Amino acid sequence: MMLKIINSILILLAVFMGIKHGWNMLTAKPDMLEMFGKWNFSKNAVMINGAVTLLASVLILFPKTFVGGNFLMAAGILMIICLQLLNKDLKGAAIEIPFLLLNLVIIYWQHPLKNI
Repeated sequence: MMLKIINSILILLAVFMGIKHGWNMLTAKPDMLEMFGKWNFSKNAVMINGAVTLLASVLILFPKTFVGGNFLMAAGILMIICLQLLNKDLKGAAIEIPFLLLNLVIIYWQHPLKNI
């Protein structure tokens, strides 16, 4: 029971962060354009990435799309880690690792409403 409560909190945290960052990308906030601009992403590419992140965040909420949403979110985070490493930015890559692990942990613990 306690594990389901902790996992629910982690899921809500992942969804909140996904919506926050996805919205910042979708609305082309300057800090997002600057970060992705280092990797030659156009404004439209950043906005598409934001839309995918928002979609992944919503998919995480539902038991039937939970794993897909988490994999989509984890793929986006892994892409950012790889891009940071291409620029030899170890600090930037290291900052993303806990977010990747968060998605992997909640996949492992599964959706708290799965068997209801």
